[in-house]
Amino acid sequence: MKIAYALILLPFLLAEMASAAEMYRWVDANGKVHYTDTQPPLTAKSAQKKELGNQAGKAQMPYSLQQAIKNFPVTLYNSECGEPCMNAIELLVNRGIPFSKKSPENNPTDAESLKKLTDGDLVVPVLVIGKDILKGFERDSWNSALDLAGYPKSSILPKSFITQDPVADD
Repeated sequence: MKIAYALILLPFLLAEMASAAEMYRWVDANGKVHYTDTQPPLTAKSAQKKELGNQAGKAQMPYSLQQAIKNFPVTLYNSECGEPCMNAIELLVNRGIPFSKKSPENNPTDAESLKKLTDGDLVVPVLVIGKDILKGFERDSWNSALDLAGYPKSSILPKSFITQDPVADD
């Protein structure tokens, strides 16, 4: 009977252990530095999230790609717009570009973000590379912008990354 209870509780314990892999460093109003496993209060200064645990997956990514991601993160505003949207994803996937995907059609927050970026225009796809905004899919201009940001022309991701879904929904 105890084994059955242990098996039932195991997923909850594992989830708790995974959440404990995050730590926060923050400074209170008096200048005292705190380290906690819970989010800091809204009044905290210099709040930083520290991730603990296995970082092996991040270490395998080529350094040049890590730098491009750090300096020029890629976000794709996309929807079910047909060929231009499919071509946009295909280009990023074939080049091995890690990107976050925003769906203004399905998410009001994403729609508001897109409106701010494009002066109220909700036409997709829109590619954001760092602070550069490219409206509409144009293969040559997208490739040029990705080249300038330091992204590789073809995928240099290890196979462990390629087998995972390269598109992250926020």
